[in-house]
Amino acid sequence: MGLPLFGGLVQAGLSIKGQRDAAKAQATVQARASEAERQRFLQQMTASRIDQAQERIAAAKRIQEASKASRAALARSVVSAGEAGVAGISVDALEGDIQRETAEFVFGTEQQLEFNDIARNFAMEDAQMATTMNQIRINQPIQQPDFASAIFGG
Repeated sequence: MGLPLFGGLVQAGLSIKGQRDAAKAQATVQARASEAERQRFLQQMTASRIDQAQERIAAAKRIQEASKASRAALARSVVSAGEAGVAGISVDALEGDIQRETAEFVFGTEQQLEFNDIARNFAMEDAQMATTMNQIRINQPIQQPDFASAIFGG
C-alpha cells in the first residue's frame, strides 16, 4: 500500500518539476524576445532620427546655396543696372523680386521639413503602438505549476 502512495508522490514531484522547468524556460524565451523587440524598436527610432537630421542638413545646405545665389543675383542686378544707367524703382523692384523668390524658397523648404516632422511623429507613434502590441503578444502569462492536479492526479 505504501508503494503506490510513494509512486504517486514521485509522479507528482516529477510533474511539478516539469511544470516549473517549462515555466522557467518560457520566462527565459519571453525575456529574450522582449529584449529583442525593445532593441528593434530603439534601432527603428534611431534610424528615423538620423534620417531627420540628414534631411535638415540637406535643407540647410539648399537654403544656404539659394541665399548665396540670391546675393550674387542682387549684386549682378545692381552692377548691371548701374552700368545701364538704370536706377530707382526699377532696380528696387528687381531686387524685391529676387528677395521674394529666395524667401519663398526658404519658406517652402522649411514648411516641407515641418510636414516631414509631422509624418515622422505619426510613424513613430505607430511604431510605439506596434512595439507595445508585440510586447503584449510576447509576454503572455506563463502557466505556473499546478500542485493540486499533480498531487491529486486531476
